[in-house]
Amino acid sequence: MSILVQELDCREGVVGVITLDSPATLNALTLDMVDGIQAALDSWAADSRVCLVLLQGNGERGFCAGGNLRELYNAMAATGDGRGATDFFSREYRLDFTLHRYPKPVIGWAHGIIMGGGLGLLSGCRYRLITPDAVVAMPETRIGLFPDTGASWFLNRLPEGIGLFLGLTGARLNATDTLRIGLADLAVHQDGRDTLLAQLQEQRWSGDVAADDNRLYRLLNQLDTPAARSLPASELAGCEQAIGRTCHGGDLPELVASLLAEADPSPWWQACMTGLREACPTSLWLVHEQLERARQMSLKDIFEMEMVVAANCVRNPDFREGIRARLIERDNRPAWRFDSLSGVTPDVVADHFIAPWPAHGSPLDLP
Repeated sequence: MSILVQELDCREGVVGVITLDSPATLNALTLDMVDGIQAALDSWAADSRVCLVLLQGNGERGFCAGGNLRELYNAMAATGDGRGATDFFSREYRLDFTLHRYPKPVIGWAHGIIMGGGLGLLSGCRYRLITPDAVVAMPETRIGLFPDTGASWFLNRLPEGIGLFLGLTGARLNATDTLRIGLADLAVHQDGRDTLLAQLQEQRWSGDVAADDNRLYRLLNQLDTPAARSLPASELAGCEQAIGRTCHGGDLPELVASLLAEADPSPWWQACMTGLREACPTSLWLVHEQLERARQMSLKDIFEMEMVVAANCVRNPDFREGIRARLIERDNRPAWRFDSLSGVTPDVVADHFIAPWPAHGSPLDLP
C-alpha cells in the first residue's frame, strides 16, 4: 500500500499518524495510497479516541511529489479512454476535500519536495508545517495538465497575481517564500519530528475539538522560532512588483508576453520563464480560466469543476504526451496539440469545463 498507519497513545487520547512510505518515488501517490489514507481518515473521524492526525512522508528527499504519473500513464494506455486516470483523480480529489473539511485537527509535516498533489494534501491540513529545505510548486502545465487538487481554491487566496503566476510558470518556491505568501504556516527543523511526536504524546487530549485545537496551536508555535533562523533568503521578494503588475487577469497572450519581456536576470526568474515557455499552451489557458471561474465558488464546487477539467484532460492527447516527454521517454520534446497560445480557440478552452457525463453523473461523490 506504501503508507504506514499508526495510532499513538497519549496521556489521554490518541494521535493518528499517516506516513507516505514510498521514498524511491518521492512518495508519489498511487491509487492504493489514496484509498489507504482515505480509509484511515474516515475511521478516525468516527473514533472518539483519536483527537488529532499527523500526515508526513518518509525518506530524505521529500514529502510528496504529487500523483504517480507512471501509474497514470499506464492506466491511460490500458483503457485508451482515460477511465483509469479519471478514477484516480476522483478519489484523490475526494481525499483532498476530506482533509479540508476534516472534523479534527490535522498537522501536515512536509519536507523537501512538496509538489502538485503533495501541495494539495498539505493545503488541506489545518496546520501546514514545512522544513527549511522545502521546495514547493504546482508544475502541471509542463505535462499538459492544470494545477488541481484544490489549487483553484488555494492559489486564488494568495497575494495579488501570485497564484496565477505560480500556476502558469510552475515556479519553485523555497521555504521562506512559501511562508511569505501563505502556502504554509510554520517552519520546523528537519530533525524535529520525533520531538513533536513525543510532545504530542505527553498531552492530555480531551476530545473537545476547540480545546484540543487551542492546545495544539500553542504547542506548534513553540516549534517555530529556531527553524525560522535557518531559512533561505527570499527569491520571490524582488519579483513581486513585476508579478503584481502583470498577472492581474486580462488578455492571456499579452500577460505572457509581458512576463517574458521582464528584464530580470535572476536565476529564479529565468527558471520561471523557462517553465512558462515549456508549458502546454492549452494548459496555460486552463489555468487562466480556472482561477477566474473559481473566484466566487465554494470549495465543493471548485473540486467538482476540477474533476470536470481533469476528466477532459485525460481524454485529450496533451496530458499523455506531456508525461511521455517529461517522464517516460524523457526527450523533453512534447508534441502539443497546439504549438502556441494563439492556436488554442475559446471553444477548446470552454469544452474542458463541460462535464463529459450526464447530469448528476460525476465520478466525484462529495458530501
